[in-house]
Amino acid sequence: MKQNQINIKNKRASFDYEIGDTYTAGIVLTGTEIKSIREGKASLADTYCLIENNEVWAKGIHIAEYSFGSYNNHMPRRDRKLLLTRKEISKLAKAADDPGYTIIPLRMFISEKGYAKLVIGVARGKKQYDKRQSLREKDDKRMLDRMMKK
Repeated sequence: MKQNQINIKNKRASFDYEIGDTYTAGIVLTGTEIKSIREGKASLADTYCLIENNEVWAKGIHIAEYSFGSYNNHMPRRDRKLLLTRKEISKLAKAADDPGYTIIPLRMFISEKGYAKLVIGVARGKKQYDKRQSLREKDDKRMLDRMMKK
């Protein structure tokens, strides 16, 4: 079996948030949704997670309609249920109750068994000066890499 290359990232997450604990969750999907994800046609921009009735829901994940889906196609931005253990859900609920903390999706991938998985993290929003500091660190790292190559 060939190595699966699907790895969809939330690029803004590490810039806008400080990431704490991370969890890997399964996603409840329909047939055309998993086919679109396997084609790499999904986006995690502007997504977040909520806990309602001891269930974790991912809001705002965009999965493009499947090109061969006909009338069986899905809605691109519907809410999707995440599959976690009770223990993980209770930890997430405690962390999300703290002021300033939220749960955001970081990465979506296909596991070895062929299931779509979502890596979610407990995050705290960065202030403007924190963002400038992370940009400065990124530029410094890039300069060091250039100096090492010469």
